Formats: sequence, C-alpha cells, structure tokens
Amino acid sequence: MNYRILLVEDEEHLRDTIKLNLELEGYSVTAVADGLDALNTIKDSRFNLVILDIMIPSINGLDVCERIRLENRDTPVLILSAKNTSEDRVKGLKLGANDYLTKPFNLEELLLRVNILIKSGLKGTENEKELYKYRFGENEIDFSTFTVTNTKGSFQITKRETMLLKLLVEKKNQVVSREQILEKVWGYDVFPSTRTIDNFILAFRKYFEVDPKNPIHFHSVRGVGYKFTD
Repeated sequence: MNYRILLVEDEEHLRDTIKLNLELEGYSVTAVADGLDALNTIKDSRFNLVILDIMIPSINGLDVCERIRLENRDTPVLILSAKNTSEDRVKGLKLGANDYLTKPFNLEELLLRVNILIKSGLKGTENEKELYKYRFGENEIDFSTFTVTNTKGSFQITKRETMLLKLLVEKKNQVVSREQILEKVWGYDVFPSTRTIDNFILAFRKYFEVDPKNPIHFHSVRGVGYKFTD
C-alpha cells in the first residue's frame, strides 16, 4: 500500500529535504507551506499521517492540529517544532498531536517515528473505538458515526453538529467564545452569524436535555459564549 503523508513546512529547503527522504522510503507526499493550504488539502483528501510545523504562515500549526482533530480522529499528527520546552510539547499533545519532534532532528529518527505512527493509525482497535464514544446523562454520542442514542431513540446528527458538540465536550465546564467556535468549527474562510450557533445550541437542547427550556448540559453565557456540563 502506498501510504499518503501531508507535510506542512514553510522552510523550503527543509520541506524539500523531508519530502525527498519520505518519497525514497516509498511514501506519497503532498507538501504545502502554510496552515490554510493544509486545511484545504486535508479537506479534500485522506492521509495516513500529517507532519506539521508549528510556526507556519496564515494559521499556526497548533490551530491546524486542533481543527484536524475536530474533523478527524484517526489521522496521526506529528508536530515538528523549534519550540522545545515541556510546555510547548504538552500543549501540542493536548491539542491532539500523536507525537512531537523538536528541531533540529535526526532524519533517521523522523523516519522511524513516521513508520510507527502510520502503523498505529492503521490499528483502530475496538478499545480505541469505544474511547471515541461519550456518555452523559441518558445520552451516548458516537463521534465516529455521528450517532446519538438516548431515550428518544437512535439518530444521526450532521457533521457540523458533531464538530461543535465535540468542541464543547472537549472544553467541558469552560466557556467557549463565539469567536472560538466560528474559527474552529466553521473555519477561517466562512463566518456565519452568531445566530447560527444559537440555533445549533437550541437543537442540542432538544436532542439531549430532559427539559429543553431548563437546560442542565448546554448553557448560553450572555455576551461571551457557550458552556457544556455533564
């Protein structure tokens, strides 16, 4: 199988060097230089691995990583960065990266990590699938199939609803601003009105709340944003 890798690196010489060596290992590599191109590319194609620099133009790598994770749980992400403090590594991993390699790096080590990450991404054990389900109250959400199961039955929600729900769940007990939601869920090239988000929250209350008029899970914080509590 010809495994496909998306390489996101703005330094041309380094990008060309990594791309060449990956191709010599038999990988098919798509290389882009900025975050917006990365998001547009991954939207249209499926990859076995994303190699992602943090300090890239238009949209930084951490934001790209978080956006990828909201849409796709399966594709491994390897961050390459000159930022080498433990805080930087923890932040990258918290946002969904599978591995973090600091610059300058040993090329052989990079190739080894790429091989490991691609293999791990192919496993998809039942336990991993189970972890992608979330339960609160009488509700269960399967983020991989966009399926909700509760006392009202089993039904599917849209991809956009799933992304917004996943963002709120991941930020549980925190207020998520409208700006964050528009940026993470709708992207950088489309900005709907905040009324659109209000309608999504109203839909969530109908789906998940025992009494939609007195919600205990999905809260609007006036003038700030929204909060999920389980």
